Amino acid sequence: MQPFLPFATPDIGDSEISEVIDSLKNGWLTTGPKVKQLEKNFSEYLGDGVTALAVNSATSGLHLALEALGISEGDEVILPSYTFTATAEVIKYLGATPVFVDIDAFTYNISPESVLNAISPKTKAIMPVHFAGLACDMSPLFDIAKKFNLSIIEDAAHAFPASYKGKKIGTLESDATVFSFYANKTMTTAEGGMIVSSNPELIKRAKTMRLHGINRDVFDRYNSHLPSWYYEVEAPGYKYNMPDINAAIGIHQLKRIDNFLEKRNKLAQFYFDNLKNLPLTLPPTPNQNEDIHAWHLFPILLDEGIDRDKIIESLYQHNIGCSVHFIPLHLHPAWKGYCISYPKDHFKNTINTFSREISIPLYTKMDTGDAQRVVSALGDILRPYV
Repeated sequence: MQPFLPFATPDIGDSEISEVIDSLKNGWLTTGPKVKQLEKNFSEYLGDGVTALAVNSATSGLHLALEALGISEGDEVILPSYTFTATAEVIKYLGATPVFVDIDAFTYNISPESVLNAISPKTKAIMPVHFAGLACDMSPLFDIAKKFNLSIIEDAAHAFPASYKGKKIGTLESDATVFSFYANKTMTTAEGGMIVSSNPELIKRAKTMRLHGINRDVFDRYNSHLPSWYYEVEAPGYKYNMPDINAAIGIHQLKRIDNFLEKRNKLAQFYFDNLKNLPLTLPPTPNQNEDIHAWHLFPILLDEGIDRDKIIESLYQHNIGCSVHFIPLHLHPAWKGYCISYPKDHFKNTINTFSREISIPLYTKMDTGDAQRVVSALGDILRPYV
């Protein structure tokens, strides 16, 4: 039996390790110069004059962005059911109500038509989720937001460095975009995330609320050569700052992101070339002449009638890890109550996608030999269905 092939694992090199050691030696363990450097580098990578603000997770980034936009009790925020619970829970943190909608059958991203049908007088924002690294169709969402005076916060946890109509995700006309640097993402800081916005007031508010509502940067206070002990608490804030140890990893992960993307593209193309004759649907792709898919995930959809759960069990019997993205939120006990009045087919595309989806391994420490193992296993497992 070949060794276990995990579903995902981070790609950490000597440069990242050395930078972390430097943080341990220089005494800056919490938010300090390396966080500032990562924020600067990330802003410059995206371009278009955006500002980046590092946080300890994408979840906290989404929370801060919503709070900075004034989302509060009685408001409604529209999001897809086909996402991780963090997208919804941050809405509840503020006392607002999540309104779950269906996805597009082809892209697996939020359906603009479903968004339009869900708008009420209480709607204040839309939170599209760029699933698997493929950008949502943002143009109709921007049109809806303008028509109804709504904010847009992009959940881009999967989408670095994806693009839409030739522009990098993070530089569109949304109010804010939030990226994840969790251990399995396209770049990592172990735990962490980044808020990106071209709105200076939003960034200013999020920066204050990121660390207890204090109006002075802790790095500026502790690094000053003059008395600088005084600060004011402007609002009851949160503890969402990224430590320098995490940023140290991110500084070098960001330097490698284009190489990471090249590797992910190569593996994705290998799968497209070698899985096309099996009884499954390959993932949707963007306009190749214009847009970039981040390939955070490679989601396949089994043909109707194939037992997805048995196929997963068989992959594990072949010593290959895999996952399912996502168990729709409206099926979870925490969120069911928000959907009881919806018609039976409200989540038709979401359920159809979920019931057939498997995310197979795709990460930068893999090589084509690893990918061939996955292809061969799927060929063996699915042969009775061909």
